[in-house]
Amino acid sequence: MSTIFRAPKVSMMLWYDDGGAEAAAQHYVKAFKDGQITGVHHYPDSMPDAGGSVMTVSFELAGASFTGLNAGPMFKPTEATSICVMCDDQKEVDFLWDHLAEGGSHSMCGWLKDRWGFSWQITPRRLIELTTTGTPAQRSRAFAAMMQMGKLVIADLE
Repeated sequence: MSTIFRAPKVSMMLWYDDGGAEAAAQHYVKAFKDGQITGVHHYPDSMPDAGGSVMTVSFELAGASFTGLNAGPMFKPTEATSICVMCDDQKEVDFLWDHLAEGGSHSMCGWLKDRWGFSWQITPRRLIELTTTGTPAQRSRAFAAMMQMGKLVIADLE
């Protein structure tokens, strides 16, 4: 008996050029307490050069739905699209920053790139409060502090 594929109404599709969708999904779900892989689907055996290999991996992170697609080198991820994670405290910022950037690279203003080339914004909720409330001078100082950071440090933003 085959299982029915139930896709969410809206989902983000991540294109992997190196067959890394399953490894990436496994890495990502380890970073989120409620992360889970919800499906792994394979190319039909009749598919030249891909038959039987993983085609898609469906997974959830913090209630958001994603699908990793192993589709070849035609397209590469860019910073034009990023996955933003709102963090409750510095401990969460530190953990996600280190875990998701493992094998990738750090950038500025809370951005990092994972080992598969996808951009993530690891953002403390406190940053949003500091840059949207208070006096114009306070908001400006918080924004200026953010612009000088790689990983965002709440105490330094305050």
